Amino acid sequence: MVATTQVDVPTRYSGVSSSQFIALCVLGIVLFLIAAILLRIVGPMGAYEGWGRIALYGLTIPGTLPFLLIIRKVLKLRNSQMAVAGAIMTMTATLADGIALAWFPQLYGGTTELIAGAGGAILWGAGVGLTLGFLLNKND
Repeated sequence: MVATTQVDVPTRYSGVSSSQFIALCVLGIVLFLIAAILLRIVGPMGAYEGWGRIALYGLTIPGTLPFLLIIRKVLKLRNSQMAVAGAIMTMTATLADGIALAWFPQLYGGTTELIAGAGGAILWGAGVGLTLGFLLNKND
């Protein structure tokens, strides 16, 4: 006789419900669109040079934090779900940015410098989103 062990296989690996996952992906697209429009506007104003870059990168943190706090309330996320929520939204926004940079670079500006500056800001924003998600993550 062979002993068998029953293993619990989770029905979801992300730690959020299916509807929360879909909502987070949609919000990631919204975040991408807002960021792309803002980068398109501020890029030609010198936001990727000198003090402009410092201001842009610095303002990304307080600009992202309220977004995460609002989605926590709207989607009724637990504190312990914030790292996953931040990762799902950042994943979706970053995938959209990757597609836009590869196939629609004019979205971010008309010159290589503007596109490269936007790319740097996008990478910084992704890091900020992930970091804030993890910092907001707490045991319930």
